[in-house]
Amino acid sequence: MLNIGLCDYSYHTKQFYSFHQTGLSDYLFRLQTEGSCEVIVNDKNIVIEKGDLLLIKPGDHYELRVEEGQNSGDYYLFCKGIWIDEWWNRSAKPTVSRIDLDEKLLTLWRHIIIEERRPPSEENNELIGYLLRALCLSLERTVNETSSTFSRPYAVTIMMRFIEEHALIAFKIEEVAQHAGLSVSRAVHLFKSSVGKTMIEYAQEIRLSAAIDQMKYTIMTLDQIAENCGFGGYPYFHKVFKKKYGVSPGNFRRKE
Repeated sequence: MLNIGLCDYSYHTKQFYSFHQTGLSDYLFRLQTEGSCEVIVNDKNIVIEKGDLLLIKPGDHYELRVEEGQNSGDYYLFCKGIWIDEWWNRSAKPTVSRIDLDEKLLTLWRHIIIEERRPPSEENNELIGYLLRALCLSLERTVNETSSTFSRPYAVTIMMRFIEEHALIAFKIEEVAQHAGLSVSRAVHLFKSSVGKTMIEYAQEIRLSAAIDQMKYTIMTLDQIAENCGFGGYPYFHKVFKKKYGVSPGNFRRKE
């Protein structure tokens, strides 16, 4: 059973103070999206700025301070439950992590807020539970990927996510490099040395996977699939597919 105590967005333009003197009874997730503030967690003062994610467990002492002249905007969520306990305990959760304000993550958070605002007669606890699980897993992955101990540089992860999002449409290497804040030469070298393949090869894997799914589950022509999956046309799709799998797309489809 999962329980959300409170999930919302807050924005402070005036002095504000909140504290939990006896310790939190729920887990608290708090993502700073605008401005800055100061928090105290277990007697440790921490300046929180845009992009900082707070993860705090039950029993921790927590105070929030927004001083006069400060602006502070954040998404926050109080929750508890057996699944949350298991998720929390399976890996280390740093109190503060600097993450990207990814729109997909914020959309997921907003979805939970909207569902929580529905009247009791319209609530769907199963849907809210899955949304909360998705948020927890997304936060965990983001925190891990931004950690200095992660297996690859975070700039490479940024490039991978960009390619994954844009693989089925035309994109340029320059766009990938710019998205990661790198020069083209640095981006190309860093990506190949970390991933073991070029950006185009990585994109082609995604395109081929999408093409196979469309060959299996749609009645689109191979020409349509080639266009739909970012190959630009069937001749190039045929060439890349046969090189990878040893058969033409048509023969592959007939065998399925």
